[in-house]
Amino acid sequence: MLYELRIYQVIPGRMQALLDRFRDDTIRIFAKHSMRVTNFWEDADESKNRLYYVLEHQDAASRERNYKAFREDPEWLELRGRTEENGPLHEKVDIIYMNQVPFFQR
Repeated sequence: MLYELRIYQVIPGRMQALLDRFRDDTIRIFAKHSMRVTNFWEDADESKNRLYYVLEHQDAASRERNYKAFREDPEWLELRGRTEENGPLHEKVDIIYMNQVPFFQR
């Protein structure tokens, strides 16, 4: 299993819009493309405007294939266009790929 930590630097004042988009639509669209979100976090220091979440992928190849399908999904393209009519919701996304260590299992 490959884990992908995504760290969004959110545009000030746009956090709720980004959270709403994930809650209402994006997670469902991810699932349609075999992308499973394991958890979400907001930075405890609200002034940092950061959102964190982890996606699970079978492996790097499936991650690339599934993300390509997601990015080209007409429903996602419409949603992104509609929710970013007044500008983007985030300015930067940092991505960290991780493997689980063998001694820690939930």
